[in-house]
Amino acid sequence: MTHMSHDPNCPMCKAVADPERGWGDRLVWRFPHSFAVLGPWQFYTGYCVLVSRAAASELSQLGPARAAFLDEMSLLAAGIEACFAPHKLNYELLGNVVPHLHWHLFPRSAGDPERLRPVWFATERAEADPAENQRLRAGTVPPAECVARLQNWLTANGAPTAP
Repeated sequence: MTHMSHDPNCPMCKAVADPERGWGDRLVWRFPHSFAVLGPWQFYTGYCVLVSRAAASELSQLGPARAAFLDEMSLLAAGIEACFAPHKLNYELLGNVVPHLHWHLFPRSAGDPERLRPVWFATERAEADPAENQRLRAGTVPPAECVARLQNWLTANGAPTAP
């Protein structure tokens, strides 16, 4: 099993090393193999990122831990579905910008005018347009409430935790 070494320049490695500093009040859950974090684009209410604790760039590098990492992703997805009832949940594991394993779990609503397109078209526009950025960051549910809903669901459903 090949792991890339923790990279001091990798934002994910830095956050994994110090989760409170890296994610603050957006930290949803400390799984044994990953961290669940509320993502910035809350137009997609309940959007989360699941970050691998291992400094790996590909699923194949996780070896025997891969199944547990995928189980944690599936449990987080079930929590998002239960708490926010999306029309569809999109899963993305890309790593082109930050090559540290992390899943994007985007809840999509039936009323999203761009529901048939990847969210990256909208977030790319948000990088250049402050009004679009604000629109995509603002959600219908305050971030602290999103985090609390997910934590309550994960607790009630016996989600595994790690220190």
